[in-house]
Amino acid sequence: MKKQIAIVIASAALMFAAPAAQKINGVITDDMCAKGDHKDMHMGTDEKCVEECIKGMKGKYMLYDGKDTWALSDQKMPAKFAAKKVTVTGTLDEKTKTIKVDKIEAAK
Repeated sequence: MKKQIAIVIASAALMFAAPAAQKINGVITDDMCAKGDHKDMHMGTDEKCVEECIKGMKGKYMLYDGKDTWALSDQKMPAKFAAKKVTVTGTLDEKTKTIKVDKIEAAK
């Protein structure tokens, strides 16, 4: 009986310990154009603007979901998706507005 109780308690602790990964749809942008609006930057295409802000101005990749902007823990994976609609799979941290990225793929 004690062993069964210990297993139930351990299982419950695991359920609450690690938040589940979620899928969040949005556009890969940068922290200087957080809402994905690059018109005021006058750098050409949105993709070019994101790339320039990241490389030339030491910006950070972000995900804009249409309402909120989220920092991305992985700063290499988003490079090929600059200014594109994507689905990010990862764990949200509401306090820091960060997504711990597991995977990024083109939105379907």
